[in-house]
Amino acid sequence: MVAEMKILLVEDDPSMQTTLKRTLQNRGMEVELCSDGRLALERWRAAPPDVVMLDLTLPGMDGLRVLEEARRGGLATPVLILTARGTVGDRIIGLNTGADDYLPKPFDLDELEARLRALHRRRANHAAPAADAAAGGLRWDRESGAIHWRDEVLELAPREAALLQALLARPGHAVPKERLFELVFPGESEVQYEAIEVVVYRLRKKLAPTGAQLVTLRGLGYILKANG
Repeated sequence: MVAEMKILLVEDDPSMQTTLKRTLQNRGMEVELCSDGRLALERWRAAPPDVVMLDLTLPGMDGLRVLEEARRGGLATPVLILTARGTVGDRIIGLNTGADDYLPKPFDLDELEARLRALHRRRANHAAPAADAAAGGLRWDRESGAIHWRDEVLELAPREAALLQALLARPGHAVPKERLFELVFPGESEVQYEAIEVVVYRLRKKLAPTGAQLVTLRGLGYILKANG
């Protein structure tokens, strides 16, 4: 029988590994185990699964660092964080780093299965390739989420990437500051409105070698102007 979905389980607790692998395989899923964060990132890059289940406390590389490096490298696989860190602050950090869902330990196995299938369906619904967005030598690969300059992937923090994606989606048009704030800081009511200017500043510095300019249009927002 062909597995319904392929799961990369990144978890260093042997008993948890055994329980989850047996349970999910019995429910028609293929599960690859990895207990080291650095090794997990290498496997993820080599053969992206359908969903990644990621613990935060790992040897080799912390789970949040694994997630950050994966998203920065353009890996768009849905990620479900599993962790004993159950505070609201930890959840916010995980989701802001690029996680798609969060399930604190201990958890119900039926709920885990439901969340995994929801993430898999969400990815399948968006599987149809969309046209890339480009401006000059910059190109946003909508399918992977990566932004390229010429043949190289730009090293961007998640918020910088979200800002640049919004601008690349509307080449030649100004994007209002309010709209950019919503995209870069979704649901973060505690963040000051001026925080978007910090992200703009950092992105400008990273775009400098590409020749692209992030221009402020007073009263209108920001526009991306690219050479070439």
